[in-house]
Amino acid sequence: MDSRASGILIRPFAAKYGISMKDYDLEGVKSFNDFFCRRICQGKRPLSPDEGDLTSPCDGLLSVSRITKDRVIKVKQSSFTISRLLRDKRLAAGFEGGYCLIFRLCVQHYHRYIYFASGLKHRNRRIEGMYHTVRPTALEEVPVFIENTREYTVLDTGQFGRCVQMEVGAMLVGRIVNEELPPCRVVRGEEKGHFAYGGSTIILLIPADKAILRSDLGEALDSNVEIPVRQGEKIGEGK
Repeated sequence: MDSRASGILIRPFAAKYGISMKDYDLEGVKSFNDFFCRRICQGKRPLSPDEGDLTSPCDGLLSVSRITKDRVIKVKQSSFTISRLLRDKRLAAGFEGGYCLIFRLCVQHYHRYIYFASGLKHRNRRIEGMYHTVRPTALEEVPVFIENTREYTVLDTGQFGRCVQMEVGAMLVGRIVNEELPPCRVVRGEEKGHFAYGGSTIILLIPADKAILRSDLGEALDSNVEIPVRQGEKIGEGK
């Protein structure tokens, strides 16, 4: 998909998935992967104006679950605990009673993502795994969010306390591309990275009593209902 020959796939792909070419900066796009990682034109993903807003880091389908001690979180037949997801029991304990927000990106979605809040970013932690699809049909056999390669960042934020923003690879996503920054301050809306070709997932973990979900998301809590959202959109606010 990095070859120039793959460029022939771009227009049929865009037509099939209803992607508006005029919404993106396509200068320098030579291969299919160039197109998949395309940048959107300025103004097409406005950032919610209030610094206290809980902001969607990406385009995708969002489901939300409450985190409780030893609870297994189910997502389309996939099951995991937060400690297994993070491979860090001490860090996971800080999220008891909080929220797990799961953003499922399909191939037609914009595959660049931003920091959902401002704060101190710690070093990225990468957990190698196997690449499995995030499509629901695959989740019957494989605990996808445990087996997949994933990378996460701990963020100490002013609005929401200590949070985790995680990227999960999927079948056909060989690359989670995050800039390797030392611990530093990051700003809400700043680009964090992008996925290469395929479907993928972003997970936010937010501690208890730090956020109020948007009303439609609150109503869908623990239901596995997926609600379409866009990067920069307000999905809640700080308490």
